[in-house]
Amino acid sequence: MPKLKREGEADNRSATDFIESLDRGLRVLELFGGGQQPMTLSDLAKAADLPRATARRILFTLERAGFVASDGKLFRLTPRVLVLASAYLASNHVVSVLQPALDRLSSDAQEISSMAILDGNDVVFIARASPTRVFSSGIDIGYRLPAFCTSVGRVLLSRLSDDELAAALQAMDIAPLTPFTVTDKKRLLQAIKSDRAQDYSLVDREAEPGFRSISVPVRRYDGTIVAAINMGAHVDRVSASEMIERFLPPLREAAASVKSLLV
Repeated sequence: MPKLKREGEADNRSATDFIESLDRGLRVLELFGGGQQPMTLSDLAKAADLPRATARRILFTLERAGFVASDGKLFRLTPRVLVLASAYLASNHVVSVLQPALDRLSSDAQEISSMAILDGNDVVFIARASPTRVFSSGIDIGYRLPAFCTSVGRVLLSRLSDDELAAALQAMDIAPLTPFTVTDKKRLLQAIKSDRAQDYSLVDREAEPGFRSISVPVRRYDGTIVAAINMGAHVDRVSASEMIERFLPPLREAAASVKSLLV
């Protein structure tokens, strides 16, 4: 299991403003998001790069606070952690404005639609809509994927300048998720530039085998890209050309419908 470490960032705040114990506790909470739970104390200590005694104290504190439960050997999250997520979603202006547009888009197209934002080198899906006839599965709220191999990620990365984009790609740890994943950084740079020029991105089987998706940027009133919305389908059901013909126009319409409402 890979170790989870924070990247240090220089700012103007004093080192005394940093609460190391809180940072360590948040790191331990994040580890449960990797689909590994339940986890043992040893697993968590190793993954968080913490002494076993420190990890034990953190887990005991999280257990006392109701965020973690244990049977004496294995630790797992409790539903109380949803309080943190719901607070973010309730306070996020983009989600509140765009959710009705996503619902209309999904209902009209009879397909699942999602919205994502950029978080470091990953995209995080923070809103979703599904028509009642479609079985709701797969990508859900809170799901994370690498930005470089997803259509929403490439749309969000396209907001960077050429120099910023090249530097961001150079710093990324890029590994293939499928046999079709593009990992050459020069090819990725050109692909994202092309997506920027055409104002949409279509990614074919690079993030998940047998799945392709198309995304458009969501801009606020001043043109700044603040999110991306997408629709996807299995390759056997919808061709790439059909995605452009059928999905792209309503995606663009949904994004345009909220532009003046986003501040």
